[in-house]
Amino acid sequence: MITTEQQEKLRGWFTGRLPDDLFEELAEVTVDREEITVIGRIPAPRLAEDVSDTERAAAVQGRVQEFRERTRETRIEVARAAEHRFRRKVSWGVVCDGERALFTHVAAPVMTRLRQPERQVLDTLIAGGVARSRSDALAWCVRLVQKHTDDWLTELRESLEHVQRVRAQGPDTEPEDTPTDTE
Repeated sequence: MITTEQQEKLRGWFTGRLPDDLFEELAEVTVDREEITVIGRIPAPRLAEDVSDTERAAAVQGRVQEFRERTRETRIEVARAAEHRFRRKVSWGVVCDGERALFTHVAAPVMTRLRQPERQVLDTLIAGGVARSRSDALAWCVRLVQKHTDDWLTELRESLEHVQRVRAQGPDTEPEDTPTDTE
């Protein structure tokens, strides 16, 4: 788990390192053990007030694709520097007109042991066409839990940060140098 101070340093590094004209604003920087995800806000396409939802969605999709292609070299350069410095892969995304789009990002494997009733849940999702595999079904379950428990997860993360701050303020955990009998 990354501390608030580490998160702020990471966000600060990206804020300082990214060209000023890349994003309207740096919307989000998230990090875990494998990956740093950088999300920036880009301008919405200029459209008439009365355009259809279909036209608006297509225009946003076009704007995101244009941004991705136009900024590829800049983002690669920043990602290389960040990957060297922070020892994590960097992934990118944007928010445009309220729509969030992630570019290529890490899909890290996670191993778990499940008992039969838990496996049956995954197999039911596969049989129902919700997922293609147990791996897809498990990822679907995680996304569902994330969607419905966001407040609870936020509170848990804040509690973990508090525990880390308290630990950091505690006594030194390194063993003291003690003289040996031969000194």
